[in-house]
Amino acid sequence: MSIFKKLVLPAALAAFMSGTGVASAVTEIQWWHAMGGTNGERVNKIAEDFNATQSDYKVVPTFKGNYTETMTAAIAAFRAKKQPHIVQVFEVGTATMMAAKGAVYPVEEMMNDAGEPFDKSVYLPAVISYYQTSDGELLSMPFNSSTPVMWYNKDALDKAGVTKIPETWPEVKDASDKLLAAGYKCGFSFGWQSWVMVENFSAWHNIPMGTEENGFKGTNTKFEFNNDTVKMHMTNLQNWHKDKLFQYGGRRGDSLPMFTNGECGMWMNSSAYYGSIKSQAKFNFGQTMLPYYPDVIEKPQNSIIGGATLWVLRGKPDEEYKGVAEFMTYLSSPEVQAWWHQETGYVPITTPAYELSKEQGFYKENPGTDTAIKQLSLNTPTPNSRGIRFGNFVQIRDVINEEMEAIWNESKTPSDAMDEAVSRGDVLLRKFEDANGS
Repeated sequence: MSIFKKLVLPAALAAFMSGTGVASAVTEIQWWHAMGGTNGERVNKIAEDFNATQSDYKVVPTFKGNYTETMTAAIAAFRAKKQPHIVQVFEVGTATMMAAKGAVYPVEEMMNDAGEPFDKSVYLPAVISYYQTSDGELLSMPFNSSTPVMWYNKDALDKAGVTKIPETWPEVKDASDKLLAAGYKCGFSFGWQSWVMVENFSAWHNIPMGTEENGFKGTNTKFEFNNDTVKMHMTNLQNWHKDKLFQYGGRRGDSLPMFTNGECGMWMNSSAYYGSIKSQAKFNFGQTMLPYYPDVIEKPQNSIIGGATLWVLRGKPDEEYKGVAEFMTYLSSPEVQAWWHQETGYVPITTPAYELSKEQGFYKENPGTDTAIKQLSLNTPTPNSRGIRFGNFVQIRDVINEEMEAIWNESKTPSDAMDEAVSRGDVLLRKFEDANGS
């Protein structure tokens, strides 16, 4: 490694030296992402800090809109041969990216080709298993991985006389009754409803969402989430919605203000809202594991991850992939991952990053911030709780959301809505299988 690899040079001096032949020109690595707001600033910091460690490569992060828009933009760019090196894709886009075999450069293969040391054993099993082939090859680099948890307003629960943090759905219902009696507008709300109330609900209770191990074994899968357990839960939610115990606030994170403004005492959504809640809430809050039905399962199984990974796209010179590989190594380092985890609430992707956070006293100073890690690792994943890998699932989630909203507005019964969601979802599965089936 040359001395210039370790030296951070002022831009003007670096340009001058490059012109004299003392150092080569910096190679740009384009990184398209979907992180807006504060998290977008954190992404920029990661890139800037990596760029400052060496002078051969410059990672250039670019915000391309939400997850769907970012993935769509990358696919269009690849077709136009103007693709970035790295694109951030949310977890439900995994099957779509896997099907784009000519466009995707599997990250493990890329790291090995670039000669960059890569130890897969340090990554948390609950995180990487979602993004591995049946042979165990890692397809994309975990980056912002999260899981839904239950956030609670400790001050509100105290005021309402709730002496035990709810662990089961019956306890959530009882606590919600007390919150309404104490003057709060609702007991609880949630966001990313398909992810939290169907996908994770199923894994948490160890029941399948679909056949073929939730799509991991093949594309010839069919949905099964119109089962008695999910229908029972949707019926409860509909009744609680009528009684104002639960209030719906939107498909993604739209309902966050209902919690941070003190309207609802509990909120179920991603662990990655830690930074937002910490900055917005004017009350004592905490997070705990998702509730479960004790008459369905004695103890919960494990939750599944959400968030996104970084996919590498083909079509660039080999030398540029060496820079991509160096950046992936930097991104996965304990220091970077511990910082990212502690700032955002996303889980650290490696065991060393988790251990470093412990050593730094983060969990002692911020009780409950390791809830997501514990929840993901609660038990060895089963075929029902490893995750989901369904084709066209971006569109299918919209279908599930539409049918759930029909439950909340009482235009459909929970049974009819779930049956319709499965029927419409299966049509989209068959379209994906016809186009990409193995």
